[in-house]
Amino acid sequence: MESDHDFAQARFAADLMDPADVGRGAGERAVRRLDPRKAPSGQVPVVYEPRVARGLLSHLAAAIAGPAVARKTSFLKDRLGEAVFAPGVTVTDDARRARGLRSKPFDGEGMATEKRDIIADGALTTWLLDQRSARELGLAPTGHASRGASSPPAPRPTNLFLAPGSRSPAELIGDIAQGFYVTELMGMGVNLVTGDYSRGAAGFWIENGELAHPVSEVTVAGDLKKMFAALVPADDLVFRYGVDAPTVRVDGMTVAGA
Repeated sequence: MESDHDFAQARFAADLMDPADVGRGAGERAVRRLDPRKAPSGQVPVVYEPRVARGLLSHLAAAIAGPAVARKTSFLKDRLGEAVFAPGVTVTDDARRARGLRSKPFDGEGMATEKRDIIADGALTTWLLDQRSARELGLAPTGHASRGASSPPAPRPTNLFLAPGSRSPAELIGDIAQGFYVTELMGMGVNLVTGDYSRGAAGFWIENGELAHPVSEVTVAGDLKKMFAALVPADDLVFRYGVDAPTVRVDGMTVAGA
């Protein structure tokens, strides 16, 4: 048996997907995963579909949060102003995006929000700071405080997204002789102190530029510093989750399968 899911969320009902399309998408995704095979082990290009590519942005956001930087528990703690991604890559946090799921005029401490390029032309431009972590670092707050019902404010991104690239997903995959297309990740094997990355995964094996067959019980591993530097985005960005990314390709990752 195999399972999968789909869903839609929006701030305006008119922006929601048709329920029939949501159900059909979930069913088609599950059927595509039937009869998975084992994947061979080795170092190959790994392509993340948008649903799982957004997880890489979540790791970035956690690594540049003020408290982690102040405690020196982030693998990016010394990289402010330096190249973290390849030239041309942009990651934006836009709290003012129209109809955005996390849009807001001010943060949990009353600071005005604004649109910021967290990564500009591959370089890390800012931390995510609330009042407390800004004081610890001797910097100005960035308007990223998020307040819960039972805890003090902490810095978090709003509408965070990786800007699309110039190539289609098919073009990203087209020159891969052997690789792995990831549609599901599991486990919590990410060390934000060192950047070590290891996740259970499932998806499809790539052969000669095409998705050949489903695979499961696979582990993908790498180092987030190297993964960010090698990341190439496709042109298929769609805003669906609050943290959004297009399809991305990362060469040289380790796949452990059969």
